Amino acid sequence: MISRRRWLAGAGALGVGGFATPRSAESEPPPETTRIRLARVPSICRAPQYMTEELLRGEGFTDVQYVAWGETLEATKAVAAGNVDITMQYIGPSITQIDRRQPIVVLAGIQPGCFELFGTERVRSIRDLKGKTVAVEAIGGSAYTFVASMMTYVGLDPRKDVTWSTVPPPEATRLLADGKIDGFLALPPDPQELRAKRIGHAVVNSVTDRPWSQYFCCMVVSHRDFVRKHPVAAKRALRAILKAADACAADPERAARFLVDKGYTARYDYALQALKDIPYNRWREYDHEDTVRFYALRLHEAGMIKSSPQAILAQGTDWRFLNELKKELKG
Repeated sequence: MISRRRWLAGAGALGVGGFATPRSAESEPPPETTRIRLARVPSICRAPQYMTEELLRGEGFTDVQYVAWGETLEATKAVAAGNVDITMQYIGPSITQIDRRQPIVVLAGIQPGCFELFGTERVRSIRDLKGKTVAVEAIGGSAYTFVASMMTYVGLDPRKDVTWSTVPPPEATRLLADGKIDGFLALPPDPQELRAKRIGHAVVNSVTDRPWSQYFCCMVVSHRDFVRKHPVAAKRALRAILKAADACAADPERAARFLVDKGYTARYDYALQALKDIPYNRWREYDHEDTVRFYALRLHEAGMIKSSPQAILAQGTDWRFLNELKKELKG
């Protein structure tokens, strides 16, 4: 249950006006840079990132930019190239880029769950994907790495046991409805639309189905040099995103309206259902390091990375700011 104080703090952060700088930030020096760049991708499960602009300004950032990218893999490469400073995204592509010695560092997990694997009547379980066709937006992207992780977990080989069809989500929805593909990993608001139109059925819901529901799917990542050169800015930006996550959990109705009003999505009902289902307030409870270890092991077993989970953790994680903010933002 969310305390009244946390609810008020979170709900206030979603308002259109200004708000007070957190007390924990008042004793800190100002951010080393007043510009902060975040990625914008189509999925609305990243709602905390999109509604954190006011909070970022309260943390001392005067130039808040949202850089548009088509898919998580593109956004991940943008972080590695230094074109995005900090962003929240599915952990799979981050791990594959860390394995390739890209300068990406994972700072915190935000929420467990948001993906849903939809299938036709020919697919009742993950094992039923063998010999079938699954639609993903990009090879190496978030949907691809997540389905590959699920397949590896049940003993399938994503490199040879399934046919991948790379199509955009609207096309995947049509193909699933026509029975021309067997599976489609959907991100909000697509799962809500598929249910409303009675297209396929949910084979795996990462919000509720173990083990996926026990690990973060979206985590905050940054460029290693940004964290090294701007540690105060990195901590302040992470604090803003974590507070926005609390706000989404406290008042999903206001958060959904924000997403519609700002043009991030068209359907308020789909957005509201997604935000009600996603547990945005678990970042205090779940084991952030264990998520990276779990998915790194799955991707290693799938032959998609060469590094061991421990090597990924050593090279590509930094929990300093998270550990400090857990104490500051107890609620």
